[in-house]
Order: sequence, then structure tokens, then C-alpha cells
Amino acid sequence: MSTTAELLKGAAELFPDEVVTQAHVRHFDLPLGAGRFALITLDNGHDHKKPTTLGPQSLANIDAAIDRVEKEAADGDIVGVGVTGKPFIFAVGADLKGVELLKRHEDALAIGKGGHDVLKRLANLAVPSFAYYNGASMGGGVEIGLHCTYRTVSAALPAFSLPEVFLGLVPGWGGCTLLPNLIGADKAVSVIIENSLNQNKQLKGAQVHELGIADAIFEGADFLEQSLLWTASVLKGEIAVERPVIDRGEAWDQAVAKGRFIADGKVHGAAPAAYRALDIIAAAKNGDLQQGYDAEDAALADLIMGGELRSGIYAFNLVQKRGKRPAGAPDKNLARPVTKVGVVGAGLMASQLALLFLRRLEVPVVLTDIDQERVDKGVGYVHAEIDKLLGKGRVNQDKANRLKGLVSGVLDKAEGFADADFVIEAVFEEMGVKQKVFAEVEAVAPAHAILATNTSSLSVSEMASKLKHPERVVGFHFFNPVAILPLLEIVRGEQTDEAALATAFGVAKKLKKTAVLVKDAPAFVVNRILTRFMGEIQNVIDEGTPVPVAEKAVEPLGLPMSPLVLLELVGPAIGLHVSETLNRAFPERFTVSPNLKAVVEAGKRGFYVYESGKPELDPEVAALLEQGDSVLTEEQVRDRVLDSVAQEIGLMLDEGVVAEAQDIDLCLITGAGWPFHLGGITPYLDREGVAERVNGKRFLAAGVASVPA
Repeated sequence: MSTTAELLKGAAELFPDEVVTQAHVRHFDLPLGAGRFALITLDNGHDHKKPTTLGPQSLANIDAAIDRVEKEAADGDIVGVGVTGKPFIFAVGADLKGVELLKRHEDALAIGKGGHDVLKRLANLAVPSFAYYNGASMGGGVEIGLHCTYRTVSAALPAFSLPEVFLGLVPGWGGCTLLPNLIGADKAVSVIIENSLNQNKQLKGAQVHELGIADAIFEGADFLEQSLLWTASVLKGEIAVERPVIDRGEAWDQAVAKGRFIADGKVHGAAPAAYRALDIIAAAKNGDLQQGYDAEDAALADLIMGGELRSGIYAFNLVQKRGKRPAGAPDKNLARPVTKVGVVGAGLMASQLALLFLRRLEVPVVLTDIDQERVDKGVGYVHAEIDKLLGKGRVNQDKANRLKGLVSGVLDKAEGFADADFVIEAVFEEMGVKQKVFAEVEAVAPAHAILATNTSSLSVSEMASKLKHPERVVGFHFFNPVAILPLLEIVRGEQTDEAALATAFGVAKKLKKTAVLVKDAPAFVVNRILTRFMGEIQNVIDEGTPVPVAEKAVEPLGLPMSPLVLLELVGPAIGLHVSETLNRAFPERFTVSPNLKAVVEAGKRGFYVYESGKPELDPEVAALLEQGDSVLTEEQVRDRVLDSVAQEIGLMLDEGVVAEAQDIDLCLITGAGWPFHLGGITPYLDREGVAERVNGKRFLAAGVASVPA
């Protein structure tokens, strides 16, 4: 049987590039004469921009620190042991770069077992142990604290979570076992399953305390001093920590059932991690910790060697790294300053854009439209949204007044845009209308101003073709709802120059959007793929497959909503318009559904009614549908849909619509809510063999978003 030291040494050899965390031990006398204390500080030697992670060498260092304090505790030299982190960071969990390198099940098992063996020692010391969550705490960082006898949390702590299920893992160093035994199964399911599957929602310090994960909360400014004072009072018996009795009856089973319901709603059984975590939580009801740890080890090893985790890490890296350094973006020094923004249009989309520019850039924003009523409505929308932010405490009164003062509306473009540096149009999606608007703006805006279009499918080059200076036109395509979806497709027209492009990327960064450079091709990236995807679903319905069968066929993808619910969100009229645009460009692959046309002409908002709370086919829509007699099975529908998507992505990459397949995935994750656990779409198509079946090759090299060979 390997010792912990041997396990960690073997793992460290697989991961020579680990950013190693040290575990510094210092001793001092506690206040109130409570006795000698040992404090372990986790620190990787970098500032807070490089958070402390826990790779194999880091765990070995923690193990060595525990060796030292364990002896001191046994000898009676200390009365307690504390663990804290460097400024602003406690620890953010296992180092995912190391996890990616693992190729064998036994190496993956060693990571789980090694972590357990080290952290269990904190629980087994001869003296009480204390975790001081002073800053960001995630995954294994949270679990270090769960092994301690007591925990305090900083009120200033910005982010605390067990994000493993979000990535395709389980909290495998005690999280699934210890958390429900500490705070009850219901609250544990919320933290481990619900928050993870809710776009990796983070807890703040106050919530950590309210949930009962931390026994005490102190302000950030003197957090450690106050925590040590509290520690002294606990050790002297002046403070008794009361914890609620855990309900190990029906409430536990109901919590697990709730977790399964949440997982089904989010991933539809298509991703195993949430279900493995729930199995461990269910078994933890009997309070047998070692049994739980063994189950965590097994689940961790299985999931590390599965495609879902590799896809999850790939997606995480896309959003965190590639999303912040867009492929093909020009030199940022070419970007021009933007001190005033113009918005053409004052409808809902234009008003959302005005609000975003206002909040992020904090510069004057002016809206124009064809009549005063529309202009007033647009400005009124922005004012009302700022009032909502004020009501929620997101801005103070001064900031609200200042933002309201920066937004205005005029009818005369010359008056509004004469000193604007960046003008974006969000008017009706029709080429003639857009060209006319740009001609009017070019006549009055300064020579250096960037002219941006929020078109979702029209040619940016054609839009700019009649201008004197087409080089300053750039596509700037947002996704609805603008405040929530991070993606911004930045479209380079045939004439767009580097300065215009650099300015667009500079603005996107200030807007906190994930910008992807896209060639000026019909419908760009997201709408082209979604239209092909939806088009194929629509085709099989038109040919005769019942609507429920067509919808259910793609459930194994674990998409956030079914295709026809998505169509409702987009709006059937917009869906029809994009399909018509793409049908003109690629008639052999994109169809215009007569049934969709009939739904739009009848003025229907979608295919469903929700009278029972669940989507049911609207009888009026059912009466409109004209179907053939070709009925496919779910599997046949799924094959057809995935084949068509794989073909389209292959063609887009051949055309150079984006630099690489990674950009396709980044677009779908951030612009269409495509599941993280799939890694976007291309790893899924590779994993299922669809890419090779359709295009004769994988989209990604083996080992990218998959287990290395």
C-alpha cells in the first residue's frame, strides 16, 4: 500500500510545472492568556492575481506542516492550530492544469486519496483546529476548512463555492461527505448542486455564515486579529459554538430528490457529475465519514478519466483565457479613446445598449430615433433601469444622478453625434434601412468616429459599401439579453481598418464582454449554427415527425432549453428572418420552413402555451402545422441534427469565419448558453464520432477536451 508521501511524490512527477503553494507555520501566544498557537498560512508567493492552488507538491507541503504541528499538539506544546491564506485569497482548490495531464485511473485515484489523507489529519489533531476563510475560497480550499473543528469567515470575502459539479467533478476531498453532515443535506445540495449548475454561483462571506458553514464572521479590515480573539475565547470556554441538530430522516431524502430534480432540469441526465455527487450525499446520511471519502475517491477518479471533465476544463479555459485574449485582435495601442457614444434607435435593444455603455464607460450616451415619443421612451427606459439599480443598492444616489445626467435623447443626428467617438446602430434588420442610417451618421459624425452595427445576420461590408469611409465600419453584434449574455461578435468588414477594429476590441473589454473576431460571413457564428440546428429540427417536423419527438431528440445534449422554447425566446419572426438570410446565401443547406412562416404570419409568439405551468403545443399552432408522413425516431432526428451542425461548423472553419474550432465553442458557450459540460459543441461532436463521420476528421486534436492518449 503506497503512503501519502509516495502518492503525492508520484503525482508531482507528472506535473513538473505546478505553481507550488507553501504552508508556512508560525507560533505565537493567543490573546486572553489562552496559550501557545500554531498558524499555517497557505501562500504561493504570488499576489492575489494568481490565486493559491493545491497541486500534489502543495499538498505535500501542507502534509509536512501538519507533521510539525501534530507532534507539537501531541506533546502539549500548543493549544490549537489555525489555517489561513495570503491577502485576499484562502485557496481556490485543486490545480486543474495538473488534472488535465492525468492519463491513468490509478493516478487520478491518487489525487483523491492523497488529498483526503492530508486533510483528514487536520480533523484528527490532539487539539482543536480553526480555518480562517480570509479571502476567495473554492473547491479544495473550502474543504480544508470543512476538516477543521471551527471556521470563521471574512465579511469582505467575495467568492466562496464548491464549483466541481460545474466543471464535471465532485467535491472530492470531503465536500460531499462533510458539508451535509455540518449544515444538513438541503443546504449542502444548494451549495454543491444548485449553485454549481447555476453558472457556478458564488457565495459572499455573509451567506457562508448564514448557512452555518462558518461559526463566526468578522470585518475584513482586522479579520485575523478578531478571529484569533474569538479562537482564544472558544479555547477558554467563554464562547460555546452551537450547531443545529442535523435531520437525518425524510428531510435528507427530500433534499437529495430536490438535487436530482435540479440536475435533470439543467443537464437532463447528459452529464454524470451532479448525479455522482448526489449519490455520495445520499450515502452520507449515516454519518460514516470514511465510507463517504472512499466514495469520493472512486467518483473523482472515474470523472477525471471521463470526457465531461476534460470538456469542462476546456470550456473553463476558453472563457477564462482565450475569452480575455481574443484570437486575431489587433494591437491594442491602435485603439482610439471613446469619450462619447451615439446610439441610433431607441427601441428595446438600443435602450439596453445605451444602458450598458453608460454603466461600463460612464461617458455621455445620446440616443436618436424618428420621433420624440420613441426618444423619450428610450431615455425613460434607461432612467428606470438606473432606479432599479439604486433600489437594489447596486449604485448610490450620487452615482444614479450622475448616470442619468449622462444619457440624453435628440431627434437631430447632427446635434447628437457631432462630437461622438463611437456610434452604434440598432435599427430594423433591413439592408436599405441600415445603409441609409449609416449615410446620415457619416455626414455628421467626426472623421475619427467608429460606426458600429448590431446586425445579427446582414453583411457588414455591404452595409459600408456606399460610404466615403467604409474602413471605420465594424460589426458589433450583441446577444439578447444584453446584460446577461457575455458574447460580442466583432465583425471585420472587407474594408474595416486596424484602428476601427482595435477600438471595437477596446470598447468590448470595457463593456466586460467576451469578444470574438468574426469574418463578415452570413449570420456570423452563433446565429448560423443555431439556424442550421433549428432548421433541421424544423425540417423533420415539417416532414412529419411529431413535435415532442423532435424536441426530445436533442435532450441528451443537456441544452439549457429545448429548440422551440429557444425559438420563442429569440422570437419566431427573427428566427424566420435569419433563416431567409441564410437561405439566400446557402439555399442548398438552409431551408425556410413554411410552418414557421405560418406561425409568424398568424402573429404567434411561439409554439407553446403554458397554462399548466409546462410547455404544451398551442392548439392554434397545431392547427396551422402542415406535416408530411415521414416520421423519424428520436435517434434518427438526433443524428440528422448533429450531422448538419458538424457539416456547417466544418464549412465555417474552411471559410475562415473564425480562427479555430475553439472560437466556435467560445461563441456558443458565451452567446447561446451552450453547456460547459459539453465544452461547447466541437468536443461533443468529436466524442460522439459525428465529426469524423461527417467531415472525416476531428475538430480538436486528441487530448484537447479529451483524455490524452
